[in-house]
Amino acid sequence: MKYNIFPLFIILSFCYIGNSQEKQAGPIIEDFGKVWPIENPDFKTNTNMDYKVVFDVMNSPESHTEINRTIETAARFLNMHAQAGVPPEQLKVTLVVHNKASKDIIQNDAYKKRYGVVNPNYEMVKSLMDTGVEVVFCGQSSKSRDFPKEELIPNVKVALSAMTVLIQLQNEGYQLIKF
Repeated sequence: MKYNIFPLFIILSFCYIGNSQEKQAGPIIEDFGKVWPIENPDFKTNTNMDYKVVFDVMNSPESHTEINRTIETAARFLNMHAQAGVPPEQLKVTLVVHNKASKDIIQNDAYKKRYGVVNPNYEMVKSLMDTGVEVVFCGQSSKSRDFPKEELIPNVKVALSAMTVLIQLQNEGYQLIKF
């Protein structure tokens, strides 16, 4: 008995092609923030509006060698919207960092002195800031957790408090994203 395996090959090829998509980083943040491409979504992304978001970043992994996935969410936000056709100039992003996440925005030498390794978030935070993401550190966390401005990654801004920044930005039309 002879079997024709061609139809089975075609079916398996389509299954492979349908599942072969991989997460992609870029075009804004190349080394972080990989996202799944979504082909023909039912809820269409408005590529004409401005997306003003503020991420409340307060938690951090217990391990000193893991990146902060909440910070990476900002990279994912930028990449997925750019991949969907939203122009980068329409993406306004601010990270408000406080509490346990305070350690994630300090320079490598300060991090290594405290934890014995370089800051795994350093390159990601720098990449975000290089694309225009504003990083604002809670002044109250700076004092209570002993992370002075001199130890912060250059261009991180210090505010009176995380609460103050969150209120002000929401009053300016930013939408709060808390993960």
